[in-house]
Amino acid sequence: MQAHDRFYKIDKDFRNPYARDRDRIIHSSSFRKLEYKTQVFLNQEGDFFRTRLTHSIEVSQIARSITSHLGLNESLAEAIALAHDLGHTPFGHIGGDTLDECLKDDGFKNGFDHNFQSFRVVSSLERRYKNFDGLNLTFATLEGILKHSYPYKKSFLPPFIDENFNLETHPSIEAMVVDRADEIAYITHDIDDGLNSGLIRFEDLKESPLIEDILQKVKDEGIGEDEDEMFRYRFVSHLINHLVYSLIYFSKDKIDNSKIYSASLSSKSELPIGFEPTLESEIKKLKKLLFKKLYQHKDIMIKMYAGKQAIKGLYIGLHEEPKMMPKFYLEQLQSRSKHRVIADYIASMSDRHALSFYNEMYGRL
Repeated sequence: MQAHDRFYKIDKDFRNPYARDRDRIIHSSSFRKLEYKTQVFLNQEGDFFRTRLTHSIEVSQIARSITSHLGLNESLAEAIALAHDLGHTPFGHIGGDTLDECLKDDGFKNGFDHNFQSFRVVSSLERRYKNFDGLNLTFATLEGILKHSYPYKKSFLPPFIDENFNLETHPSIEAMVVDRADEIAYITHDIDDGLNSGLIRFEDLKESPLIEDILQKVKDEGIGEDEDEMFRYRFVSHLINHLVYSLIYFSKDKIDNSKIYSASLSSKSELPIGFEPTLESEIKKLKKLLFKKLYQHKDIMIKMYAGKQAIKGLYIGLHEEPKMMPKFYLEQLQSRSKHRVIADYIASMSDRHALSFYNEMYGRL
């Protein structure tokens, strides 16, 4: 028997198109790198803090639960959720903001946008086929990755994005679900990590009526705040459940898959996926509270400042000597702007790769 006779002939893929998209995303190198990219706490801070990888998995789980209950396409939401952060730089949002500043200071008015970068990763930078670039994903998944984040109205269409992606309209309702699942995930797990790290306490969050209500639910179970780990776990569980069920209840009668929603809608309340106005307002207040108490905590600010300097240093050094980049990126210099190629390379790095390369580049061995 010859070797090729031992393999089954596959006439038709047993997966649906969006499940195939999901599998291609999961097996990409960019997805694996998310394990070492910052959410709020740097990867080396501890094994129990979220990273971009665990965040993406949590967003996927929440999005699947919501779409399943609302009769939407669970596989499409899952694919968009797993890919939505592939374009993030090292060091969280500060890394992307710094790279954006560097590009704009050099005259690139469009700068850096992590949603557009996620699209570039799956449509161009990942190389898995001989005759074309990208992961060969469906249009719906690509559009969801590109436009999943509110506000949906974008001011421009980058030249690498096909004109068929109309930025005047929002993509699928599944992409809207991913947007809100992303919000639920990062609010709840940032609180969890903040409490676990000791940077914030429940007392810091009690300004929020939403937090007070959830705390009471945990206490009603007979669990005291002195039972730190269990109390925190039950709190986060109740908070996620409350937000998910509230979203499902408010959205279930508003969904119309036949309707095309404008990307320029001025209010989230006009969309079919969301929370009732009072809860929407409470969530907004909670996010402001987290920004003040956690994201601007001095320990976080110190780490983010270090990350910002690393991004700047890498950008400057690679611009002066691009031959420090791997062969894959050097080859692209023949047909693309040096600045954009450098941005692609930096965005692809994990936190520890960026810090290690920065230290090596500037002699801090």
